[in-house]
Order: sequence, then structure tokens, then C-alpha cells
Amino acid sequence: METTIARSAARARMGTGLVVAVLLLPFGGYGLARAGAVPEGAPIVLGLLTVIAGFLLLPALCEERAPYRHSSSRLIARTLTGERSVDLNRISTVRLLTTFSYGGAHRTVVVRDIHGTRLGLTTDRSVGKLRRAIEKADANAARGAHVPRVSRAARAQLDPAPGRGLVVHTVLAFLLTTVSGSLYVSALIGLGGQ
Repeated sequence: METTIARSAARARMGTGLVVAVLLLPFGGYGLARAGAVPEGAPIVLGLLTVIAGFLLLPALCEERAPYRHSSSRLIARTLTGERSVDLNRISTVRLLTTFSYGGAHRTVVVRDIHGTRLGLTTDRSVGKLRRAIEKADANAARGAHVPRVSRAARAQLDPAPGRGLVVHTVLAFLLTTVSGSLYVSALIGLGGQ
């Protein structure tokens, strides 16, 4: 079990590192352009392509994909970086990740257990299992049991009848995405003008 957790964590770190390397690739391209190894405009074109790939891939690295397996205490699913298994009895944190596309906002509930394994839940069945695990942990809190840290936005998303609690979260997520993407593109263009 320990080796499976360690392998899963190593694959997750490797996937995240690869996406970060892709995002940093255009900055290395500027060095090559200055040395004359690649055309001057290549890093800007490469940067625009990598920003799209990076912003799409980074959130999707931990999202669950079929096939899923559930037990009373575990959520097991395939991700882009391999199979991940989250211990529902030892949840550390629960957060809500909101991304945007032409269809609107896409929400993923990201759960992390004490082993550091992260899994992004997108199916109703998985979210329901997580909801019950959090309710059980909250009920056991009176006896001194470990209580996971659940963000306000994640609690609003886990509510069977989510209401207006996600408006502020959605606006902040949109601003963060827009500002960080704009800063990245501005840095690429700024380096290209030198």
C-alpha cells in the first residue's frame, strides 16, 4: 500500500513538473532566439500555444476519469497521471477548483488525504461519497477526531442544493485566471520586445 501511494505521488509530481516545464519553455526559447538558434518570433508563438496547453492541462492532471472504484473508505480513479486512491477516513483538505471554457464554469472538488494524494472529483457519485465522509468526520469531531479543512466554496458545492454561496468564489477564480494569463502573455511579449 505504501509503495502504491509513493508511486502515485511521484507520478503526480512528474505530471505537474512536466506542465510547469511546458509553461517555462518559451522563456528558454528566448535564450535560443538571442543565440540565433531559432527565429525571433518563435518564442511568442510557442508561448501562446503553451499558455493554452498549460491552463488546460494543469487543472486536469488530478481529475478523475473512468473507470472509478469506490469502497466504504476509499475513492479510486484513473487520472492523466495514473491511478489515484484517496482515503476518505483520513481527509486532509477539500477545495473547489473552478475553471472556465466556452460552456461556462467547470467545477472540480479536489480532495487530499493525509498521504498527500489528490483527486479531483467530477461525478455525482464521488461527490456524494465525499459529502458523507465529511459529515461523518464533522460528527466525530466532538470526540476529538481529526476534522478535515474544507473551504467555504467546497462546502457550498458539496451542499445538495447549492445556492448563491459560489458567486464570490466564481468571480475570484475568473479574475485569478484572467490576471495570471494576462501577466504570462505580457511577460512573453515583453521579453520578445527586448
